Amino acid sequence: MTNVFDEFTWRGLVYDVTDGLAELFAKEKVTAYIGFDPTASSLHVGNLMTLMALARLQRFGHRSIALVGGGTGMIGDPSGKSQERVLLTTEQLAVNVAGVRDQLSRFLEFSASANGARLVDNFEWLGSLDLLSFLRDTGKHFTVNYMLQKESVGRRLESEEGISYTEFSYLLLQAYDFLQLSDRFGCLLQMGGSDQWGNITAGIDLIRRLRGRKAHGLVWPLMTTASGAKFGKTEAGTIWLDPARTSPFRFFQFWLNTDDRDVMTYLKSFTFLDRDAVAALEATTAAAPEKREAQRVLAREVTTLVHGAGQTSRAEHASSVLFGEDITTLSVDEVLAVFDDVPSTDLPNDAMAGEGIGMVDLLARVQLAPSKSEARRLVQSGGVYLNNRRISDPLTRITRDQAIGGRLFVIRKGQKQNHLVRLT
Repeated sequence: MTNVFDEFTWRGLVYDVTDGLAELFAKEKVTAYIGFDPTASSLHVGNLMTLMALARLQRFGHRSIALVGGGTGMIGDPSGKSQERVLLTTEQLAVNVAGVRDQLSRFLEFSASANGARLVDNFEWLGSLDLLSFLRDTGKHFTVNYMLQKESVGRRLESEEGISYTEFSYLLLQAYDFLQLSDRFGCLLQMGGSDQWGNITAGIDLIRRLRGRKAHGLVWPLMTTASGAKFGKTEAGTIWLDPARTSPFRFFQFWLNTDDRDVMTYLKSFTFLDRDAVAALEATTAAAPEKREAQRVLAREVTTLVHGAGQTSRAEHASSVLFGEDITTLSVDEVLAVFDDVPSTDLPNDAMAGEGIGMVDLLARVQLAPSKSEARRLVQSGGVYLNNRRISDPLTRITRDQAIGGRLFVIRKGQKQNHLVRLT
């Protein structure tokens, strides 16, 4: 495809758009921006579509601006929120801004070239903005009636908690951001999720009123799973882009476990695979869904984008051996990453002295069986695995040389109940 608007349309990323944007993309290079409020020190998978949109623009030769909300982050966007955000300290905001900047650089090429991306912090102009000037020069162009019509405000007004004046003013600050980026860098387009449409059109109106220029907006649908759940939320919590918060293995598994009903949408939204590649995977999935080839490609592509090819290979290797006969080929770090959220027990090294510890005693000690007699029956029935190898003899003794890296054992009861034993 030669037109980025056609690319966005094919990928299902056009939910609402201003008139004339498609024609603008066809005839000139466009400077566009998306804002990222640093509410945490890491972005999460819910931000990925936004990151990919900026990267797609750059790949088509347009200019992308990533706006980090060091200023607006002090207030918080009410869009999509049912409650007031907790206000962050200046120190925490600085940490968060630094973390977000680092992650943005993995998707965008920041340079002085013709279509090099820019990284901008809106604290640069909002931090020195005085209230009287803002009310006089910006606030007077927006009626309260206009602001009440915005979905982000209306929803909060209907809630029991309501909306504070602080968050009510967020729409004006975002509109002012668009004006500043238009003045400084010739930015004519703001993009985001569909919940941002009201904020985006406010900026378009302000630019038209104050500068007489036509600006544009484009939003994509908010992502949900086929089951109706919010995308990116799991039983274990948010899936972060920071490997210290969500290990590359867990990140890889999140995509690998994608529902068949969602996988084609995710391939279009979160990868750079072209139309032919996606169509081929769609045909493969229809013919042999049990092979989950589309999910494997999705997990590989997205994990490589976020964590690099090396971490993807490690995650894929760990995933393949996890359900094999032996996991002793994994390193200690890989085992800890795979089993970071399962129950664990610390066992003193001296428990492994001499002939080691009996399997029955170990099961009772880590409370995978309520008693030694029940542990014995469990072993005899074939329901116990040590490092993915079945243990069927209740007289089996476990020694330190069987530990992964001399430090870890993984005990499994049945097919799903894992327990990590750490030698200390």
